[in-house]
Amino acid sequence: MSDIQEQKASIAITLPDGTVRTFASGSSGFDIALSIGKRLAEDALAVTVNGKASDLYAPIEHDSAVEIVTFDTPLGRDIFWHSASHLMAQAIEELFPGSRFGTGPATEQGFYYDIASEHRFREEDLRAIEKRMLEIGKRNILLQREEMSREKAVEYFSGVRNDPYKVEILEDTLKNVDTVSLYHQGEFTDLCSGPHLPSTSKIRAVLLTNISSSYWRGDSSRESMQRIYGIAFPSEKLLREHVARLEEAKRRDHRKLGTELELFMLSPEIGSGLPVWLPKGAIIRSELESFLKEEQRKRGYMPVYTPHIGNIGLYRRSGHYPYYSESQFPPLTYHDEDGHQEQYLLKPMNCPHHHLIYSSKLRSYRDLPIRLTEFGTVYRHEQSGELNGLVRARGFTQDDSHIYCRPDQLVAEICNAIDLTQFVFSTLGFSEVQTRLSMHDPANQEKYGGTAEVWKQAEKDVREAADRMGIEYFIGIGEASFYGPKIDFIVRDAIGRKWQLGTVQVDYVMPERFDLSYIGSDGQKHRPVVIHRAPFGSMERFIGVLIEHTAGNFPLWLAPVQAIVLPIAEEVQDYAKSVHAALLAAGIRAEIDTRSEKIGKKIREAEIGKIPCMIIAGQKERESGEVSLRRHRQGDMGSFTVSGLVEMLRKEITERT
Repeated sequence: MSDIQEQKASIAITLPDGTVRTFASGSSGFDIALSIGKRLAEDALAVTVNGKASDLYAPIEHDSAVEIVTFDTPLGRDIFWHSASHLMAQAIEELFPGSRFGTGPATEQGFYYDIASEHRFREEDLRAIEKRMLEIGKRNILLQREEMSREKAVEYFSGVRNDPYKVEILEDTLKNVDTVSLYHQGEFTDLCSGPHLPSTSKIRAVLLTNISSSYWRGDSSRESMQRIYGIAFPSEKLLREHVARLEEAKRRDHRKLGTELELFMLSPEIGSGLPVWLPKGAIIRSELESFLKEEQRKRGYMPVYTPHIGNIGLYRRSGHYPYYSESQFPPLTYHDEDGHQEQYLLKPMNCPHHHLIYSSKLRSYRDLPIRLTEFGTVYRHEQSGELNGLVRARGFTQDDSHIYCRPDQLVAEICNAIDLTQFVFSTLGFSEVQTRLSMHDPANQEKYGGTAEVWKQAEKDVREAADRMGIEYFIGIGEASFYGPKIDFIVRDAIGRKWQLGTVQVDYVMPERFDLSYIGSDGQKHRPVVIHRAPFGSMERFIGVLIEHTAGNFPLWLAPVQAIVLPIAEEVQDYAKSVHAALLAAGIRAEIDTRSEKIGKKIREAEIGKIPCMIIAGQKERESGEVSLRRHRQGDMGSFTVSGLVEMLRKEITERT
């Protein structure tokens, strides 16, 4: 072999740490993993080649940057769970012949598959399917990718597989695609772009969690299907840990704690998805609003109030109607005494109202930036099956602000909005925050308002601000709003779940639609840029997540009842009442328990109520002019003078520690 041929037969592989290694052309990700270590090869699920995910055994023909994908990465879990959905489909096909399969994606916490079957699946069926999945796993079936023309794939799923749902996908969703890929798994074959696990043996632990109904392609006019949810792991240990997290999540469920702690209520008499704040929950909400309002005042925001409904023409102009029409309540039609008809809409967004406030007077370049802010309630007609207490409601209040600025001010204002959002999260104990730059999908430009040039500029501004703030971020193509790119903040709670909360959005589109302007230094009209900004997102969703994050154990400054005075005996009640009065006079939310119960029972009930401070007053405390302090979940904290205790608690509340 000549030197030239030998050079062509080898490729340079760059590993994530920058190391470059030489391999034979056609080597696979598994070969590369094995060269690094046997353990890595055992854990390897797939590979990325120049950033693109690929099957572990796919040949690599050219110099490439390669990363081995394992289960402990988001991509690894996505591939694992998507492969598990195929495994579940194969098990169902073996157990319930004649079943047909819609789509089976991975989700944030596992996978599901939509199934058309004459058999109505029950709980006992899930256990049988789990058992068959593990049996198939032990068969160590290799998953084989086959690429074929779309036309041949239609023939395959029309004849060999007789799977009409795959045929519809090929003839509709993929109608402009020339070549598609299939994955063969023993006797089972699915239409899929991949990648997948190299073998069914990687899946060693399975839990199918529930069954729900669905419609083919989410269309209620189409056939009804059965959706089975599940999760899978490469070991039983990981599954046990997951089940423990599920149990902890049940204990932290904000709907359960909201009832137990008397924070909010949901009543069918009021309406599904319309939460009502009870006094204790209203205190939490009020404290959060006061916290943000105080911070916003320092940063130059100006409060406004807008009505709960608006003329439908306003939302047509903004694009919210009919863009969001499927998730909006029907318009309200009104006929006046002259027979004229007007239509109103329950407010889906606060933005259009704020734009009219801005345009209500002539603005100068010297006036900008103008920062309008409102805790504005909006309404969405969410599907009943998607409602979830506070975190998915039909009526909710956004901490909505709109910043109107000159283009030369834009990046600095985005940075300020990011800084405020980070401040909110850190104050409330969300230490793990991911940032997504949500960009538009150029392949579907018709979904978005504005021109391609406007989007290019807006996305450039968003990146520049994120880079200037030094935040780590990832890109989400297709996640943008219809009017502009977003910076979305995704928090991880105390048990590892992710929640999207705050957002900062850049908007060049609405200023055009509402003909917003300011007079520049040249005396001419210019177009401002709008930033949409909401650190909490919605008060309901944020508080729901906060309840689950803290398990209802709120910091002292947020707790509805911050302290409770517990007299040990009836003869010290007068002293206990004076302590209680001192706490109230200092602005501390305090209660007193004067029941003739033993102190142990009073303490237990205060612990169950998650009251941060239990202040014990007995004969000894009365004689010394002191009190004993117990902290929730911490126990005895020692004795304090009343004034010393008040000062300490006031400091903790004021500093929001």
